[in-house]
Amino acid sequence: MGFVQSPPRLGNEYEDDFLLRSYLRQALPASMLAEIESQLLRLGELSGGPLYALQLADRRNEPVHVPYDAWGNRVDRVEPTAVWRQAERVAVEQGIVATPYERRHGRYSRVHGLALAYLFTPSTDFYGCPLAMSDGAVAALLAAGPSPALDRALPHLLARDPALAWTSGQWMTELPGGSDVSRTETVARRDGDGWRLYGRKWFTSAVNSQMALALARPEGAPAGSRGLALFYVETRDADGRLDGIVVERLKDKLGTRKLPTAELTLTGVPALPVGGLSEGVKHIAPMLNVTRTWNAITAAALLGRGLRLAHDYGRRRQAFGHDLAGLPLHADTLLGVEAETAGALLLAFRLAELLGTVEAGPSGSPETTPAGTASVDGSRDEAALLRILTPAAKLTTARQAVAGASELVEAFGGAGYIEDTGIPALLRDAQVLPIWEGTTDLLALDTLRAVEDAGGLAPVVAEAVRCCAHLTDPRLTRVGGAVCGALADAEAWLDAARAAGPDSLQKGARRFALQIGRALELGLLAAHAQAALASAGADAGRRLKELAGRFAAHGVAPIFQEELAASEPAP
Repeated sequence: MGFVQSPPRLGNEYEDDFLLRSYLRQALPASMLAEIESQLLRLGELSGGPLYALQLADRRNEPVHVPYDAWGNRVDRVEPTAVWRQAERVAVEQGIVATPYERRHGRYSRVHGLALAYLFTPSTDFYGCPLAMSDGAVAALLAAGPSPALDRALPHLLARDPALAWTSGQWMTELPGGSDVSRTETVARRDGDGWRLYGRKWFTSAVNSQMALALARPEGAPAGSRGLALFYVETRDADGRLDGIVVERLKDKLGTRKLPTAELTLTGVPALPVGGLSEGVKHIAPMLNVTRTWNAITAAALLGRGLRLAHDYGRRRQAFGHDLAGLPLHADTLLGVEAETAGALLLAFRLAELLGTVEAGPSGSPETTPAGTASVDGSRDEAALLRILTPAAKLTTARQAVAGASELVEAFGGAGYIEDTGIPALLRDAQVLPIWEGTTDLLALDTLRAVEDAGGLAPVVAEAVRCCAHLTDPRLTRVGGAVCGALADAEAWLDAARAAGPDSLQKGARRFALQIGRALELGLLAAHAQAALASAGADAGRRLKELAGRFAAHGVAPIFQEELAASEPAP
């Protein structure tokens, strides 16, 4: 028999993730990490073992829409894949959604929950999508205050018993507007039994969820986004039948094909208002902040998964008389992807830290907010930084995921292009990240609005100063200088573009947002490397310093000096 190539394999996804373990050692109190590490190890073993094996075995299967039963009754049943059925149970038992709201570790509970999500998502065919929306639904319902919807949904969304647990959908996108929700055509009408929704939702992910938060316009409300209201919907009646909902079809997507995304017609689904009968976009904002954080975590997780597969394959593949891993050019290529992955991971988890701090309140202690409640108190500076970083981190990490996934697919040569290996899904699935919860351009404009609301870049500059304040290694000190220089250029561009007018601001918004995101990634990476040099051992410190240097070499400044000059108003 001729040569047969050994496929890449995964081990314990927590043990083998140097970047995640290094981050958690620095970010969490030692006593907390000691307490939760056994759970991280168990989930890491499950993710790299049985779940990954099931994912590969179930590769060809996709969700199926069954519109009618054998006797012609409309049932609109959506049958999920084997991976999704298993993922549903694991997610509930591990408390991936519940952990941040149980507040066992105060402000660190959010990092704990998203570390679980980071380990879980790559092996579960984007089951993280309904989890992210469920997490966001909890945040939105809590922020809106006490209500029948909150009382009804919260015990199910935070349940650790699979028999009780629900997930939530998010029904915003409609054919006329896409991201422009001001053009929403779904109508809310009130009858003797309460509110009912009528209309067409063009893109609804995780259609199997038991509830959803939906935007609709109450009859008689003004046009535009301010006339919209947010509504709570339960998708099935007491007999388990869809209630006022018709599933028209499942979407035929480029990636995330295991995620059942549907087009729905609402024919009078019962609904409860959340937060009043106007300002629906404002009321759904807490949900978007959470789901955009999940998006950034998922970007880092997919990059990490691809890297570990590529490294293992490099040790198994012979090329030109050597292991592929031993070839300097191959190793250098993967080093470049690892540097981008490190930046993405640190920025995503910094966003998680800020979210946890704002949620937990000023003291950040577990006692600050009891389980099942949330606080919007938190430091004003941290809240402003969170507001700016949420769109900037989401768009930056999403673009890194697509570019990195493309490089990683290529690292497998022809095998990376063959569907049977499971490798092409890395790239197809990564492509959803710059689109879901707002495209790059949309989020760039949101970043610009957040900066203007904060009165400028002061919160971002303060964060960079915090990162660079304790750099002593000469190479890392130079890296810190690049961070400060990039942010100074961003401030200069902002001033010049303001003077030049709205068109100049909009035209440069993407480069401005990316400059913020990449500069802070580099600052966080430099600070992490410096701390590792002091405490984690010479090998870990040297490796992180090398990654910081490589990231700096890639560049952090999409805004160039000639662009600054071009933004100045004409004399």
